[in-house]
Amino acid sequence: MSQRILMVLTSHDRLGDSQHRTGFWLEEFAAPYYVFRDAGCAITLASPAGGQPPLDPRSDEPEAATAATDRFRADSDATDALANTRKLEDLDAGDYDAVFFPGGHGPLWDLAENGDCIALIEALYSSGRPVAAVCHGPAALRHAFSAGEPLVRGLKVTGFSNQEEDAIGLTGIVPFLIEDMLRSNGGHYSRADVWQEYVVSDGRLVTGQNPASSAATARALLQLLG
Repeated sequence: MSQRILMVLTSHDRLGDSQHRTGFWLEEFAAPYYVFRDAGCAITLASPAGGQPPLDPRSDEPEAATAATDRFRADSDATDALANTRKLEDLDAGDYDAVFFPGGHGPLWDLAENGDCIALIEALYSSGRPVAAVCHGPAALRHAFSAGEPLVRGLKVTGFSNQEEDAIGLTGIVPFLIEDMLRSNGGHYSRADVWQEYVVSDGRLVTGQNPASSAATARALLQLLG
């Protein structure tokens, strides 16, 4: 039977109180989506609000394009699936073998605080199924617990670095910094140089640092699933 992968995207579309748009980062969705699809996985897409998740417009600019984003733009089945994500509140964790969280800044505002998202993570993780997140996707782990402790406590983790957030000028706008959150929750945070591929696996948790790490994070999740 094919592995059943749940990909959870943000429904949040504003950078704080600014008028700037945000959402999910296209590469961080598209590259893992095709890693999973090409491996024969059954993929379910979900978000807090359901329907079409907001796309960070910066991730759809020509300079951000990759082979995976180009493939996605030409793939009507994939674009239709993305336009019709399921609502998180309607899902049963028992229906999935793993969950993957793409980034983009949106998750900092909604997935980090969403009770359905937190419950889903905790149910999967506690039953021995892996959780993976890339870039700002680890925001979803902020309030997730395992055995009465923050889920990341004592685990090797990575995610969008303070240096990278500073480089794009959003340190003062985001509600929290991924690196700081992971450290304060007891995770053993490490990173590569800015914008370099970097993935960390520890037990059932897989985390990737930035958009360059999206496909590698997905491949690491598939390795855990065997």
